[in-house]
Amino acid sequence: MRPLASRPICDMRDIAAARARYVGLIARRELISSKRLLDALAAVPREDFLPRGPWRIKDEAARSYRLTPDADPVHLYDNVLVAIDARRKLDTGLPSLWAHLIDILDVKQGERVVQIGCGLGYFSAVLSRMVGPKGHVHAIECDERLAARAGNYLRGYGNVTVVHGDGCKDVVEPADVIIVHAGFSHPHPLWLRSLRPRGRLLVPLTQRDREGAAIKITRKAKRFEAEAIQQIRIFPGQGRGVTALDDRVADWWQRASAPAPLRFRGLAQGLPSDG
Repeated sequence: MRPLASRPICDMRDIAAARARYVGLIARRELISSKRLLDALAAVPREDFLPRGPWRIKDEAARSYRLTPDADPVHLYDNVLVAIDARRKLDTGLPSLWAHLIDILDVKQGERVVQIGCGLGYFSAVLSRMVGPKGHVHAIECDERLAARAGNYLRGYGNVTVVHGDGCKDVVEPADVIIVHAGFSHPHPLWLRSLRPRGRLLVPLTQRDREGAAIKITRKAKRFEAEAIQQIRIFPGQGRGVTALDDRVADWWQRASAPAPLRFRGLAQGLPSDG
């Protein structure tokens, strides 16, 4: 973690109160069931994973950013997106959305979590707290500059490894949980192969307009079970297809897994297969 001296001068009591309100807001809005997750959100300083303010922020439904009036970290303790690169419309994850998705994944102490697209590392730190010292977070980021910044921000978290790499190639060990923080047209076969028994994969399957659904896939013996759990709009992943066929594949997954869990053994051309 960055030393306290590197932060703007502010009243730490105000920050503590703002963070408590922030956690309470998320807990109520998303009906969070994991105390471990809420404790992690309360413990991890969001400002440690951003450059110094003022910051460009926006609400979930807003079309444009607004600039915070100053560099006081209290402005970050709301359910807002914070711009990482406003020109590319690349933002931090929305706290309530990712808290909800992480809660559904039921991350336990001692588990190995792989993050694909860790950004600046805020949720890597949250997951680090959740899995504890006997667990591990393997955070992969394809943008070299973001990976370097995340590695710097996370240097105080001994159970986190940050890798500049390709999330479709660099999942090198079995995982209990894989979280994909970018949109793809279909799950990658490597992610399914990397899941341990009872392992869980969360992947947003989106079209070229960035709209789609977050799909949870659970490994159950020799089969997988997929269910659509949340509508989502998200930045596209590196290597995501850009054809109309890719869009139709993403749409098929969303429609097929929404009414009831979809069971399958593997993938063939991006779609479920029992072969």
